[in-house]
Parts: sequence; C-alpha cells; structure tokens
Amino acid sequence: MHPTTPRLEIHPERMAHNLRVVTGQCAEHGVSVAAVTKVMGAHPAVLSAIAGSAAAMVADSRISNLQRIASAGLGLPTMLLRPVGPGSAADVVRWADYSLNSSVTTIRALSEAAVAGETTHRIVLMVDVGDLREGIWPDRVAGVIKQVARLPHIEVAGLGTNLACYGGVAPTPENLAVLVEVRNQCRTATGLPLDLLSGGNSSNLPLMAAGQMPPQINQLRIGEAIWLGRNVLDRTPWPGARQDTVRVVAEVVELERKPSVPLGPIGQDAFGGHPVCVDRGVRRRAICNIGRQDIAADALTPQDPGIIVLGASSDHLILDVEDAVGPVQVGCELGFWPSYGGLLSASTSPYVWKVAVADHGATAPATRQWHRATA
Repeated sequence: MHPTTPRLEIHPERMAHNLRVVTGQCAEHGVSVAAVTKVMGAHPAVLSAIAGSAAAMVADSRISNLQRIASAGLGLPTMLLRPVGPGSAADVVRWADYSLNSSVTTIRALSEAAVAGETTHRIVLMVDVGDLREGIWPDRVAGVIKQVARLPHIEVAGLGTNLACYGGVAPTPENLAVLVEVRNQCRTATGLPLDLLSGGNSSNLPLMAAGQMPPQINQLRIGEAIWLGRNVLDRTPWPGARQDTVRVVAEVVELERKPSVPLGPIGQDAFGGHPVCVDRGVRRRAICNIGRQDIAADALTPQDPGIIVLGASSDHLILDVEDAVGPVQVGCELGFWPSYGGLLSASTSPYVWKVAVADHGATAPATRQWHRATA
C-alpha cells in the first residue's frame, strides 16, 4: 500500500481544454505551438492532454523526458529546449528531432552524432535579445550560421529567442524585431531560408493577442499558459483558460492551539533564514505532511480562503487555520493551488504522488491513476 498524501492531482481534460484555447488563439496569428512538458516531467497525464491536439511539436528540457514522450507515441516532432554540452550529443540526436543551440562546439558534436546515426538533426540557433540567458549576441549570429551550415547532417531550421526567464525581460515589438532583423541578415549572408522563427514562450501571448508581435514569428514554446491557465507576466487568468488544472493535497497530522510567535531567543532556522512572525495571539495551528523537500511554502495558495500559510520545514507545512471556512481536523485533507515553481518542485519530488483525475461530472466519482515520481 502507498500513502495517498501528499499528492499532486492532475486533470488532463482541463489541460486539454487550455491547449485547445491557446493553440486556437495562436493559429489566428499564424503561430504554431510547441507544447512544453518540462514542468511536470512529461507525466503521462500531460501527454494524454496533448494527444490529438493541435500542438505542432512537443518540447522538453530533459532527455529522459523526451524518452518518455517517444514511448507515448504521439506522432509529433520533439524539441530539446535546454542547450547541452558535446558529451550529450548522441542522446540529443537519438531522442530529439530539433534542439535549441548556442554553441558551435556542441553543434559540431551533434553533427558527428548525426553522421554516426545516419540521420539529420535540426537545430534552432538561439539569439539573446536582452534577457541574458542562453543565446548568441545578435552581431555574431550570421557568422555562427556560416560555420554550422557547412556541417554534415545538420539542418539550421531557424532562429529562436527566450524572454521573461532569467532577466525577466518582457517581450516587446522592439526586442522581437531584433530577432526578425537578425534572421533577415542571416538569410542574406547565407542564402538559407531559416523558416522557423521561435519567438519565445507563454510570456509572448499577451503581445500576440494584442496584435503587436511581429508577424514573422511563427512558433511559440508554451507551457505555463496551458498547464496552469495563467498570463505569466502577472499570473492573472489567461482568457478562456482554466486555472483548476492541478492541485496539491496534503493531510493534517497535528492540530493545536499555540501562540503566533515562538518563545525564546530567535536564531537561524534549519535553512539559514531568520523567521519573522506576526503576533496574532493564540491561534489554531495545523501541520500538514508536506514540506520544503517537496515544495516551497510560498508556492502554495490554500483553497480555503481562511487558511494562512505560515511557513515550512523540510517535512512539515505550518498553517494558521483559526479562520478556516471548512472544518479542519487531524486526518483531513487540505487542497492548495501551486504556483509554476511549486508545480515544478511537486512534480519532481519523489515523495509526492502524481494522480491523474478524470472529470466525469459533478456526481460521478473521479478515476485516478497513480504514478510514483522518479528521482
């Protein structure tokens, strides 16, 4: 027998709804969608939401997840999102149809692996337009393409960029116009069509919806807007999408009335931090069986609006439940909506059970499929 908590409940039908919404909106602007599965480790429930959808590609940052995608038999091309070093070239060529790249050294290794595997590997050369994560600086791109275009069994499919990740730089008409201009320069310099222009991620959707994204951008790599139904620039609901696609559930293991402020001298907590507590007097406090080894406390929003998340240790989530709307007692389950970061950590924690929940209507019981996470 396995424990039933903590668990991550995944609703494939609701995710499939969001995927239909987002791909439909993108299609209106001539944009194809690469569905990004990395936040949930290419879980089978997520892949089932993609099956039969209008997604043009499946993208992930881990080769092990691409292997899982291949086993699912979706019949869609795959893309490796995270640039790798030369040592991983053989696995990249084996499991990914496309890969994002910014290193000539790695692309040479991909060429050698493709020759050995008697296949052609397609690359998207990443251009840094200001977020300062991966990507070649714009004035160097044409020269790099001239080098790699001569490599055997390598096809330069196009250019890409990434925004609103490391530097938090939002997509704008101006920084995306840089990508378009670089593509134009590279076409002139090399004669290559470079048809694919992968303009970014979920953060591009508001610009696209407003009709301000350059029309030459013809692909977006979308994750959070589909899986959580949110505008990633401000985490508001994305139009037409559902936000109840995933839920974290934990069990109450202690319920006591305690002071709001610890007693005695305050030093560092177990993680080197300095706790700051608000004195609300003596309150009902609950402890749940999930902690920072599974998910960050600030990544969880209680479903019950009266519950306050106070913090967490490695294995315990501490809550103020004095004003809880619903009943709280030892042994009961409490639900939480995770942030993107919370979903990422809960998905990859081997201690959180993943549950695919089928929607059969309000009165019908849910069908659940259990999967232990891999470390």
